[in-house]
Amino acid sequence: MLLKGKIPVKYILNKIKFEILFISLYTTAIWFAVKEFNLHHTSIPLGVPAILGTVISLLLAFRSNQAYDRWWEARIIWGAIVNDSRTFTRQIQCFVEPDYANDVKKAFQQRMVNRQIAWTYSLGQSLRGLNATDGLERLISRKELHYVSSHDNVPNALINLHGKDIKNMLEEGWINEFQQVELDHTLTRFCDSMGKCERIKNTVFPVTYSFYLHIALYFFLLLLPFGVIEYIGIIEIPLVTILATFFLLIEKMAVHLQDPFENKPTDTPMSSIARTIERNLKQMMQTEQDMPAQVKAKGYYVL
Repeated sequence: MLLKGKIPVKYILNKIKFEILFISLYTTAIWFAVKEFNLHHTSIPLGVPAILGTVISLLLAFRSNQAYDRWWEARIIWGAIVNDSRTFTRQIQCFVEPDYANDVKKAFQQRMVNRQIAWTYSLGQSLRGLNATDGLERLISRKELHYVSSHDNVPNALINLHGKDIKNMLEEGWINEFQQVELDHTLTRFCDSMGKCERIKNTVFPVTYSFYLHIALYFFLLLLPFGVIEYIGIIEIPLVTILATFFLLIEKMAVHLQDPFENKPTDTPMSSIARTIERNLKQMMQTEQDMPAQVKAKGYYVL
């Protein structure tokens, strides 16, 4: 996620540097041709690119809103994951009363909480196309790691282990049926959040809409120099370049926001959220000796 007030100009312009270079050279070539070969008859009424530019502006605004909605939905989902993880830990603590003469229940609570922490990291890595089991060995047992590694969907396998342990808790008499139902509802919310993230990840933004808008935008930028050259002369070169920069930046912004799980600076900060969850849950369990440091921003963004 990009941080407020720290985005360098180099990062912004680097996204469209080749497009801006092409537009600048193209506009310069048109100005030179008109000046050297007296091709003033090639100019067009300014109203033509003006109307086209207005239409494209509306379409870009619509696309930007839709892209931001996808990004914001992803952030809302991960906010729910934070809340449900805290709820799950509180339920495990309150429903399973530890017998301090016997560390079995306490160890069981810790195993469930560590697995929940592992789930948050695994889900983020899976959505970004990374190894979903990377780093989980510090949170779950070797047996559990082997079990989840055999599944295509590692986060779902971790939730399945939760479900099995909750069933064992009921059979051992550690919880009653009402408490089992409440815990199962929490697991259902985890599955719902995971499914919503996967829906965003696997649903491609309409390709035809993006393609047609891209073509229309470039047609407008290629047409614009012919509409202003009769009025401002050589000033058209910086003017067209600046206008092209704004239009292209808006398009690029939408392109990056529409995919919030691609391991880019504009991503939903899943790693940072997972680290926050780990710190919160370990503080709830009073196991602060293994407390990880807070995620630090990588300059102008945090993942």
